[in-house]
Amino acid sequence: MKRIQTIEDLAINGARPAFDQPLHVGRPNIGSRETFLNYAEDIFDRRWLSNNGPLVQEFEQRVADYHGVKHCVAICNGTVALEIAIRALGLTGEVIVPSYTFIATAHALHWQAITPVFADIDERTHTLDPAAVRNMITPRTTGIIGVHLWGNSAPVEELQAIADEFNLKLMFDAAHAFGCSYKGKMIGSFGSCEVFSFHATKFFNTFEGGAVVTNDDELAETMRLMRNFGFAGFDNVIYPGTNGKMIEIAAAMGLVNFDAIDDVISANRLNYQTYQKELSGLPGIRLLSFDEAERNNYQYVVVQVESDCPVSRDRIVDALHAENVLARKYFWPGCHKMKPYRELFPHAGLLLPITQKVADGVVVMPTGTAMDGEMVRAVASIIRILVGKGS
Repeated sequence: MKRIQTIEDLAINGARPAFDQPLHVGRPNIGSRETFLNYAEDIFDRRWLSNNGPLVQEFEQRVADYHGVKHCVAICNGTVALEIAIRALGLTGEVIVPSYTFIATAHALHWQAITPVFADIDERTHTLDPAAVRNMITPRTTGIIGVHLWGNSAPVEELQAIADEFNLKLMFDAAHAFGCSYKGKMIGSFGSCEVFSFHATKFFNTFEGGAVVTNDDELAETMRLMRNFGFAGFDNVIYPGTNGKMIEIAAAMGLVNFDAIDDVISANRLNYQTYQKELSGLPGIRLLSFDEAERNNYQYVVVQVESDCPVSRDRIVDALHAENVLARKYFWPGCHKMKPYRELFPHAGLLLPITQKVADGVVVMPTGTAMDGEMVRAVASIIRILVGKGS
């Protein structure tokens, strides 16, 4: 790892990169290999690879217990989990979502011939602005999908009040919020249901996977039918379903990573605090903060490049990439500007000024157990020198 002390040391000026190997956002965290291989041996011995095996059942119980909910329905991935939850809730017509989210939130609706209606966000939290949600309600609106972003919760009480007032269904995309809380209550119990992602890039992963958690008995039963073709026992299909089951080897990875979850969160927290210290005082650079009174997973280190920064966001990203630091411009340019939705709603941006401002300023930094304090300080020095020089 090369030391960077002056602007001339940056790779964009012809010097060699600071890091020989790329630093990725979302590099997988992996628990005990030995324990995982023991689980794998058990799976082979049982010859039970899928179809609601014992490890999936154990994993579901641990997720439910961890988040204080009655039901966890494990699914093959987060996107299918969204699709199943949306269909199980009976959403139709139009559903209000943020544009500032991963594209799967919108796709899960569009794939089912439901129109995603994009509402603006709060500049401070990057989550749905309740006033903007209210403005987007029409007679065709049947629901709201709030997104807990970066581990910070959406405004659950305000969104629930709007949903109750207009008789709408409310669910949450909680892909970023596994292990997080709101007002001391774990994410998972809000709205009709909440959806987790356990993709490899998430701080807690099952290789690939997802889940829907809920306290609604009937909804949970419907989703269990839906993920298994609608089967209720042998040769008895009672519901139109799909194949959304989690497999045993994925559940094994989840159980292993449950045992390591506190260590991963501690590593994320330390990295976040180091970034916070190293980037403090820089003009136009703001680190998105976490409420320290709540439980957080510190999964994302989000740098907001403000208008008074002497260097553009894209210039910072280019410089980081030149050093093999593969920071990301999440969720640029916003769902409403992606081709499928840009063509459907060419003027959506007129109602999304904060979304566009935030999307144009965010940089997400590498973190996780693959990084240590020295690496974080080296990454931060690239930004510090670039911004300090103003070039």
